This record gives sequence, structure tokens and C-alpha cells, in this order.
Amino acid sequence: MDIQNKTVLVLGAWGLVGNAVTRKLVSEKPKRIIVTSLKKEEALGHVEKLKKEFPGLPEDYFIPWWGNIFVRHEFKDKNRLELLENPETRRIMMYDIMEELSDSILEASAAYKLIMEYKPDIVIDCVNSATAIAYQDVYSTYYRIKRLMNEGSDAEILKSEMEKLFCTEYVPQIIRHVQILYNAMSRAGTKIYFKIGTSGTGGMGLNIPYTHSEEKPSRVLLSKSAVAGAHTLLLFLMGRTPQGPITKEIKPTAAIAWKKIEFGEIRKGGKPIEIQEVSMNDAFRLEGKLNLKPDIKFKSTGESLKSVYIDTGENGTFSRGEFEAITTQGQMEYVTPEEIADDLIYEIKGGNTGHDIINALDNATLEPTYRAGFLQHSAVEKLEELENIHNKESVAFELLGPPRLSKLLHEINLLRHVAGEMKKIPEFTPAQLSEKLFEFIKDNDNLRNEIISIGIPILLPDGKSLLRGNTIKIPPFRGENELNITPENIDMWAHDGWVDLREKNMETWIDRIGTIMSEAGSIPEDDTSSMHVRTKKYWNDFGKIDIGKVVGWIFSKEEKGERMKA
Repeated sequence: MDIQNKTVLVLGAWGLVGNAVTRKLVSEKPKRIIVTSLKKEEALGHVEKLKKEFPGLPEDYFIPWWGNIFVRHEFKDKNRLELLENPETRRIMMYDIMEELSDSILEASAAYKLIMEYKPDIVIDCVNSATAIAYQDVYSTYYRIKRLMNEGSDAEILKSEMEKLFCTEYVPQIIRHVQILYNAMSRAGTKIYFKIGTSGTGGMGLNIPYTHSEEKPSRVLLSKSAVAGAHTLLLFLMGRTPQGPITKEIKPTAAIAWKKIEFGEIRKGGKPIEIQEVSMNDAFRLEGKLNLKPDIKFKSTGESLKSVYIDTGENGTFSRGEFEAITTQGQMEYVTPEEIADDLIYEIKGGNTGHDIINALDNATLEPTYRAGFLQHSAVEKLEELENIHNKESVAFELLGPPRLSKLLHEINLLRHVAGEMKKIPEFTPAQLSEKLFEFIKDNDNLRNEIISIGIPILLPDGKSLLRGNTIKIPPFRGENELNITPENIDMWAHDGWVDLREKNMETWIDRIGTIMSEAGSIPEDDTSSMHVRTKKYWNDFGKIDIGKVVGWIFSKEEKGERMKA
């Protein structure tokens, strides 16, 4: 893709790699670059530096934006810990992470509003997402809850800690983040999404000698790798979604350095490290218990720690000794941000660096095989043969998982019984089909009871009566056993997992079958090329109905769920 005259959004532009990316992008002549960072001063400061480095560009060429892209827009400039301590905001955060994605959750998010405001052609994500999520440290929350339970703490205190636990769960957060990015970019028409990811350990293995606790390596560090891996697999899926953005990821397996080398104040968590005054007389006796937070605080000298350091961006500042140790041969070693930026730009423009992990996964996964495709036909034939021998239809068992699959299979199977052939279905009116399916269900106790027994209810033509068993798959259990019955809910539940005998569903089926016949009928009889699959012959000249083929067509064509890659 040509970068020239395109709007480019760089997430995490102030960071080490983001800094190099924004500077390297200028020579590609994009229309504008949206420069984002967590903090206002970072975004504004980076834009000012870019304007000085690249004078003569339009005033609005570099556009600053700041805030936390993992929360809703109204919270983007607020401290996460403060949001968690406030019961009202904490419950909103929990709702945004744990509930099913809705338009209200999507459109309230900071990431969505950012992308929809600027509608970027290219999104380059340099945010260290795995660190941002994993270092919320679910284990610390667990230890707090464990202590409170052992102390027999008040239920309200335990409740607040449990809510915090839900807000720090890693997998729901990364899932929601990717869902929001995908939906926002799809609506905005973004063409490419490029992620700078992480291995979590700088390329080291489980023997990594740097740790966060007594464990080697710590669970917090491994959580970072786990989140990074989950993130990559979600992006792998996004890259297999038709109409979505082209998806790429570079995952450096080394330390990344550096931004600057200076003498100055050493800061931790954005604050200077204070020098504390501790004399030899202040030594503690190692007796009884070690208090991690002493009752008596040591005085500050009024000075902060100053030294020579190398700034590696969001990875922190290191002393000469630290940098030399971790980058020495046989340790993390390192890669420069400029090298990453060069690879990124080359990949966006259509080059092949061999470093795109999504492409690597595409090449390494075991795709569908010729042998399996050849045998699929014989497997279906054998199943059909046994159906005839035992006089037993094999429609749906609801063991695979999606109730909509079972619902659709049973509906087309019922239509097969009352119409006989595919071409006869459009000859009926919706009212006629609805009545015939109702009579068939009423007269066939075994089939009716089998449908109900696998958890698929049957909505009768009046739209107000439901045949159901002891369990139903839709609506799913979400913590409440009783749900409001409204026309909107009935429509939603019927769509997702109820055999629907109403006239309006029969109208949908008539239109659906008509579309299938029209699609196959439009293929010229003399076109015998390999271009077409679902021909009249595939559909048995619109005679015999193969229910699996029909539902496969619905998922591929009507619901836009067609497989994109082998």
C-alpha cells in the first residue's frame, strides 16, 4: 500500500518504537500523522519536537491525541487506580469488559472515538499492550482477597475486591480491546492495522534470569508473554476476516534500545526516586516478623537519585551496568527502534521482510488438505446411507456449540419435509409454510421432542407460544434465571437459537432459497470453468435439499462468515 497522502494513526507514538516510526513516516509523505500517547504532555511534546525536526509541513500535519485507549472515552485521562477505587466507575469498567459487546459499549470507548474521529487509512499500534494489561497484576488482587477472606472481612469489602479482580482479568480485557479495534477500523474503512508486539521476555526462555519476585520467572512476567500470545492469535483471526483491515505484526525478540543517553534524574512511575537517609544505627533486628511497610518512615535527604542512564522508552531507564548486562551476547541482546520502523514501513508498502508474525502463522498452520476434501464427499454419503438403513434423520445434536446452527438445520429440514424440493419452497406463501410446518411439528412427536430435548425451543406461529424442554441454549445463562419477555427479545432469541415457525421467518426462508436459486441460475450453462462451485448441479438442480449445504451457504454468504484463507 502506498503511504503517500494517507492518514496514519500511530498509537503509542511517544514511546521508543513509536518515536522512530513517526519520524520515519515523514519521508513517505502521508497526508497527516495522528500522534498519540497516554499523557497529554507526551503527545504535545512529541509533536513539538517533530515540528522542529521537520519544518515547513502544514500546521495540522502532526495532530496530538492523548489518553488511555483501553477504557471508555470519559475515563481516558483519569488514573486507573482511582477509577478502580471508585465503586461507580469500577462497575462501569467491569461492565465494559465483561458484558457482551454492544453498540453502547463500543461507541463509548476511547479507541473507537479516536478512530472514528480521524478515520485513518493506516493504524500503527506501538502500545505495549501486553505490559499494560499483564502488569495490572491479577495475583496481587488474589492475595488481597485471600487475606480478607482469612480475616473474615466485611462482605462489602470482599465485593469491592472481587469487582477489582474482574477489572484486572487479562483475557477479557485483550478480547474486548481487539473487538473494539476491529469494529472501529471496519466502520472507519481502515486498510491496514500494524502491531508492534512483544514476546514478553525479550526473546529469552523460561530460564530468563530477570524476575519480579522469588519465582524464576515470575507469574507476572509470564502473564505478559501469555497476553502477548493471546493478542497475536486474536490478530491472526482478525487477519482472516473478510472486509477487515490487512493485519500484520512484528514481534521483536530482543531488548529495544535506545531513545537517549544522558545524565540526569532517575524516575520511577513518573516520579523521581528520593534518596532516603538511613544510618548504621537504623539496622533492624531480624526477629519475629519482617514488616514490608515499616511503621516509622525514613526521612528523605531532599535529593533525588541522579546518574548516567540510557532511556529505552516505555521499557524504562537503565544504568550502564544494567544495559551492558542485559544486552551482552547470550542475554536479551537488542534491536534498534529504527530497524523495527524500517521493517514496518517496508511491509506496509508491500515488501516482505520475513518478520510479519501473522504471515508466519499463516504459513506454519496446517491448512485444509486435498485428502480431507476428497474424503468429505464419501463421509457425507456414508452418513446418508446409514440414515436410510436405520430410517433416522441426522440433523443436529447441539454439541458443537452454536445454537443458531442447530436452529437453521432443523428449520430447513422441516421445510424439506413439507416442500419436498428446493424449487417448490418459493411457490408457497409465508402463511402457507408457517401453517404446514406447524401441522408437521404437531403430528410428529418424535422429531418435535428431539428438537426440544437438545435445548432448541420451538416458537409457534402466533409468536407468543413456545415449546421448550428443561434446558434451553438461547438465551444463555448470564447470572439471571429470569429475563424480560419483550418483542425485541423474542426476535433476538428466535434468530439466535429457536426454531421459528412465524410467517416473517418463512418469508426470510422463501427469499433465501430464491437467492440461492437465482445465484446458481445466473451461471451460464456453457461455463464449465473452475470459477464456480455452487452451480445448479451442486444444488441437485434445485430438487433434493442437502440441509448442511444450505446452512453452509447461509453462514458464508448471508452472514458474511466465509473463510478467507486456506
